Amino acid sequence: MESVRPGGGPPAGGPGSGSSSGSGSFPSLFPPGLHGIYGECRRLYPDQPNPLQVTAILKYWLGGPDPLDYVSMYRNLGNPTLNVPEHWHYVSFGLSDLYGDNRVHEFTGTDGPSGFGFELTFRLKRETGESAPPTWPAELMQGLARYVFQSENTFCSGDHVSWHSPLDNSESRIQHMLLTEDPQMQPVQTPFGVVTFLQIVGVCTEELHAAQQWNGQGILELLRTVPVAGGPWLITDMRRGETIFEIDPHLQERVDKGIETDGSNLSGVSAKCAWDDLSRPPEDDEDSRSICIGTQPRRLSGKDTEQIRETLRRGLEINSKPVLPPINAQRQNGLNHDRAPSRKDSLESESSAAIIPHELIRTRQLESVHLKFNQESGALIPLCLRGRLLHGRHFTYKSITGDTAITFVSTGVEGAFATEEHPYAAHGPWLQILLTEEFVERMLEDLEDLNSPEEFKLPKEYSWPEKKLKVSILPDAVFDNPLH
Repeated sequence: MESVRPGGGPPAGGPGSGSSSGSGSFPSLFPPGLHGIYGECRRLYPDQPNPLQVTAILKYWLGGPDPLDYVSMYRNLGNPTLNVPEHWHYVSFGLSDLYGDNRVHEFTGTDGPSGFGFELTFRLKRETGESAPPTWPAELMQGLARYVFQSENTFCSGDHVSWHSPLDNSESRIQHMLLTEDPQMQPVQTPFGVVTFLQIVGVCTEELHAAQQWNGQGILELLRTVPVAGGPWLITDMRRGETIFEIDPHLQERVDKGIETDGSNLSGVSAKCAWDDLSRPPEDDEDSRSICIGTQPRRLSGKDTEQIRETLRRGLEINSKPVLPPINAQRQNGLNHDRAPSRKDSLESESSAAIIPHELIRTRQLESVHLKFNQESGALIPLCLRGRLLHGRHFTYKSITGDTAITFVSTGVEGAFATEEHPYAAHGPWLQILLTEEFVERMLEDLEDLNSPEEFKLPKEYSWPEKKLKVSILPDAVFDNPLH
């Protein structure tokens, strides 16, 4: 539960408890991690020392459900000379380390990131006659924060989040989000590390798909050129009824050219997917996803989980030869998100604490495989093939319903255990499929109707017998069944 109150009278330790004499004058009970964040807010809004705030009644560190202690809401007058409209500016408190006593975040020093290293912001166009900011963006930010806390996957500029619902629960076309640097708030140094500010930008489905097929930064730049779609400060207007491509059809040409030139920087998604080894009878006890040693079911090992996590990292490879991360790769920040973070979206299985030791899992070459996807995941296969593999890269589907993972790799990717001689290889429940450029081109022709998934009925099956590969697009209910 949350409450809305003026920022001037919070409990001890609330951001609004700062002295009105300036950001450098705080009561001794004021949590040190708030100093820099609140000071940055006061720099932008010196006339609003006590903004309206949404606060978690029961703090996360006391067992409450909401990770953000506060969300402050400011009235921003915009910038008429830059064609920036008046809007509400929301700032979160809690993804960074506010307290420094390990009650929420582990203190790791002052040189690195504070907590997760960032706070969220959101800019919502102010409607005519609106005297107070709507509070729904605070719950939106809490939802994203819950995802970060549960999965330990952090956000970076250019990331996207598929939400599949109007952000304000209305009939709006703004149903997804991109993330970028806040245009006004600067990174701050706190006693517990550095905090940056990532702004949520509401987008339409068509704009999300363009970001997936190309890259988030490219679409953000296009949004900046269209005043009604965000403008230079990327302000979300929930009443926007047209996509940037409907407003300016020439922008689609820029996206198409970007995809052709750059490919996609979406390296993977969490999805509803599964795979079967058709090389063996289904009743074989050595099934790729249920091998047992004694009574212990096979799970993704911690090292495999880490490597799969790395394949889902954001960013376009800068090396001449894209490489699948080594199994002992260190964690990095950033993950491409492809679903509403209303449930756990970690690459680590909830049961992965009890796993088969990595050295006991051998890599197996498979003769024939059957891939299964739901409709939304299947619609991304052309993106995987055209935007990733034809550019010498890799793409991973990680199941949200189990430990299964499927990684497509091209012949230019180093570090994969699938090879041209053995294009289908499994390491426990992780399947890798190597596709040659010639086969990718053929698959794109055969899968052309996936570009218009609303036009075909499920289930849908594609088969390449000479390659011993089958792909099925199935209803969601198939994957929701725990016996699947």
